Amino acid sequence: MSGYSTTFGKCITGDSIDVLNTLEDNSINLIVTSPPFSNQRKKKYANFDEVPQSEYVEWLLQFARSAYNKLAPDGSLVIDIRSAYEKGKAVESIYPYEFLIRMVKDLNYKFCQNVYWNNTSALPLPIQYVNIEKIRLKNSLNMNMWFTKADDGRCKANNKNVLVPYSSRMQSLIDKPENFIKGDQVTRPSGNVLTTKSWQKDNGGAIPSNLLSYPNSASNDSYLRYCKALNIKAHPARYPYKLIEFWVKFLTEEGDLVVDIFGGSNTTGKVAEDLCRRWMSIDISPEYVASSIFRFCDNLDQATDYYNRIVAGEEIDLK
Repeated sequence: MSGYSTTFGKCITGDSIDVLNTLEDNSINLIVTSPPFSNQRKKKYANFDEVPQSEYVEWLLQFARSAYNKLAPDGSLVIDIRSAYEKGKAVESIYPYEFLIRMVKDLNYKFCQNVYWNNTSALPLPIQYVNIEKIRLKNSLNMNMWFTKADDGRCKANNKNVLVPYSSRMQSLIDKPENFIKGDQVTRPSGNVLTTKSWQKDNGGAIPSNLLSYPNSASNDSYLRYCKALNIKAHPARYPYKLIEFWVKFLTEEGDLVVDIFGGSNTTGKVAEDLCRRWMSIDISPEYVASSIFRFCDNLDQATDYYNRIVAGEEIDLK
């Protein structure tokens, strides 16, 4: 199979189910991926037609079924899913919720949490209902459905690794709680009792909520620069680096194995490499695999050479 390898991982051209079947059981610490989204009509994506909406859930479940035994007992599977409208109707499909229920009921995954990615640079879609008829709001949220196979749901995770900066007000409260809390304690409307001492500990940041806001507007990273220079069409649905970084930091440690079964432009591999995680990225398109090496290239000549060789069926060793 054509592709490339780096210090910590490899990107492979192939069918994800076939590649997963070559891995040892219980070997993957995190699968994080964004599959081709369900559409009302068939639309060209890489070397295959996207599955029609009526068949999408069953199609996606086959990958989750193959991944189950390969996932470590305390591992996680995170799938980025976007809603879609039913054909010809201003009605959202419920397929994401059907998928969620089937994952739990049919495949025995445990549902940890829904984490919502707010794409702050999202276009006002769907155009017909948002821009033309003006009867719907812009949809900027994707669901990142987080699953594990740990029976009690206690998979490897540490929110201390993904703390966010305190708000200015919270930092002021930590620094000088006496300015906000009069006396030794205060009772909030909820009934919780807060003491001055309880607010004096600085934990290095705040625990993030399950709403993550990142733009998906990168325009000048190495991947896009080399795609443009070589007149190669960039992958149409690229993950923002920060979103993958969040999941990798939250759910894995150095040396763990991170896998993306719909690799696309291989943001996952790049993040994992930067964070010293072992990784594997799989995509059925030789062109997408070839262009994803741009994330690891130092100059245009190198990018051109590697791209052409991968498309021709070679495997490049970057180690």
